[in-house]
Amino acid sequence: MPDKLQIIDGDRTLAEHVLDSREMAVGSDPSCAIRDARLPERAATLERSAGEWWLKAATGAGIELEGRSVTQARLEHAAQFAVGAVRFRFVAGKAMIDRTVLAGKKFGNVEEAAASLRKAHGKVLEEMASVVVGQQEVVRQVLTALFAQGHCLLVGAPGLAKTLLARTIAGCCDLQSRRIQFTPDLMPSDITGTAVLEEDPETGRRRFRFQQGPVFTNMLLADEINRTPPKTQAALLEAMQEKRVTAGGATHDLPQPFLVLATQNPIEQEGTYPLPEAQLDRFMFSIKVEYPNAEEEQRILLESTKDHRWEVDRVLTADAIMQFQHLVRQVPVSPHVAAYATALVRASRPGAPEADAKVSQWVRWGAGPRAGQFLLLAAKSHSLLAGSGNVSCSDVRAFALPVLRHRIFTSFAAAAEGIDSDAVVKHLLGTVPEPKY
Repeated sequence: MPDKLQIIDGDRTLAEHVLDSREMAVGSDPSCAIRDARLPERAATLERSAGEWWLKAATGAGIELEGRSVTQARLEHAAQFAVGAVRFRFVAGKAMIDRTVLAGKKFGNVEEAAASLRKAHGKVLEEMASVVVGQQEVVRQVLTALFAQGHCLLVGAPGLAKTLLARTIAGCCDLQSRRIQFTPDLMPSDITGTAVLEEDPETGRRRFRFQQGPVFTNMLLADEINRTPPKTQAALLEAMQEKRVTAGGATHDLPQPFLVLATQNPIEQEGTYPLPEAQLDRFMFSIKVEYPNAEEEQRILLESTKDHRWEVDRVLTADAIMQFQHLVRQVPVSPHVAAYATALVRASRPGAPEADAKVSQWVRWGAGPRAGQFLLLAAKSHSLLAGSGNVSCSDVRAFALPVLRHRIFTSFAAAAEGIDSDAVVKHLLGTVPEPKY
């Protein structure tokens, strides 16, 4: 399918142009391939280079892309930008959905929806494996969180493909994605957006218009989230929990679905800020990204040093993902499994009747109720993806580490014994029994 450039007004598509040559002019002049009367005679040029489209503004013209003014930009699928008063959306031909998998289809029953979910899940895993070498467990956990409407924190050393993994997952879905590089000088308005003073050219009256920040997207990649102060990190709290942003006394809903994939380097601590507990609790999973094995590392060296640009097919639409998210919520859970998840969470709290002596010694603060919610949602999502649809205590145990490790804060006594939060969770899994009923 060819690449396309759409002229849009909100969610409506006013016109659509096929990008069928290496260079195409944008403007109001009759000689321009992409014309609109509201544009200057020659406002910009689209050029194709090495398989990618670049938008370049003409002299004296400006391009607004993701809330900032630029003179040129590389276009990614679903990117929206404005030239003067005209808004555009770029649609990559590679992004055309595989109709044999799924395309926002309305399902007749739960069994049909579950079968389509497993088929789409398998296709995404295949696409991911073509770009990301190894890290199968990390990919599995991120997809489990995606279908359970949860956010993920990827923790690992530099060079372990955390950013590549996040971008590839976004590439497998027909979703808009944006990336924020967190730095010490980043401000909250750089994430959520800001109010811009405008003057009406007809009346001369001035008014404030909210200019959306990069958080207004489907999949937000928060790169090195611990490199910005807590004040700026807190700008994501409402977005992650309520799926909305409040600015200037007005509330703005975020696009749906909305997922935050944040990366964190646990080694270099200079110039970093610990994530506040409230921020950590918003993440469904804290996923450890480990080093590859010898065979995988050799393959990485061979594949990454070739002169080749890797691409993935789009597998899922936003509508389909939201259908699957609703499907996960509808999976029933027995009181037996819910009681086990409750017991695990309560046993992590020092001083609680369910906590044993070691937990009271090792832990200074345990997991809250949100941990139990995420344990059950992860178990539901996993059971559907596995094809059973019957949530068991083993599904809860499978995700106890990523759900609990960042919600348990160890004491000085634990540090002296070399006990970290992972060790505490493993202790809980070994000592907390399943309910008898």
